[in-house]
Amino acid sequence: MRRLSPRGRAAAPVLAAVLAATAGCADVDGLRSDGDLGTVHAPETLWENIHPDPPGPGQEPGKAAVVPGLPKVANLSMRGVNAVDVVRADITAATAEDGGTGRLVDPRAVQRIALCTQAVDGGPYCPVRPAVLRDVTGNGREELITALDVDGRVSELRVYTVRDDGSIARILSRRGVLEGVEVAAEHLAVREPTSNPDKVSVSDYVWDPKAGIMNLSQLTLDECAGTKDSAIPCSTSRV
Repeated sequence: MRRLSPRGRAAAPVLAAVLAATAGCADVDGLRSDGDLGTVHAPETLWENIHPDPPGPGQEPGKAAVVPGLPKVANLSMRGVNAVDVVRADITAATAEDGGTGRLVDPRAVQRIALCTQAVDGGPYCPVRPAVLRDVTGNGREELITALDVDGRVSELRVYTVRDDGSIARILSRRGVLEGVEVAAEHLAVREPTSNPDKVSVSDYVWDPKAGIMNLSQLTLDECAGTKDSAIPCSTSRV
């Protein structure tokens, strides 16, 4: 039997450890391999040195704003307020404020609101949806919820409240494809399609008394309500 030199004796445990690591775990049947356990990759940040400019004054769609050019509401109630007049004043002011950039309102909205007549409902070609009155701020007063349909797909969702001084303020402005809008327990949920035809995104807005607006509180994915046999994959229910 050949004896190991001192150098060889020192290397033997290291060699044994290497063989054990490469061969896998030992059990009663001998050596076995656990296979490729894969590689963990850290997230890769793309364009980390490029950042958007901060919004300028009046360029924040989520900011509350008193709608100019409207009379004060004497009884602090949205009942009897003409939704078309409110949307027209809001769209006109927002268009002038954003300078046609589209940050606050779709540039086509002015042309669309021009289709509305002076009739109470805006006339047969008016793209403003019928107003819905619901208390979403919890102050006991009903807010006015409506939307301006820019085309057959994109809409401008708006929610307005009456302040203590009688002025009308916009507390939610949201442009999107309104697959559905739901109101329940002072929550307003907006359902929109995603790139997955079987899923819709649900944006849940709640009243933020400090900010004075309806703020996004939760964003989730939900299953579409349509069946496999339906030509329309998702629900098209509206407020």
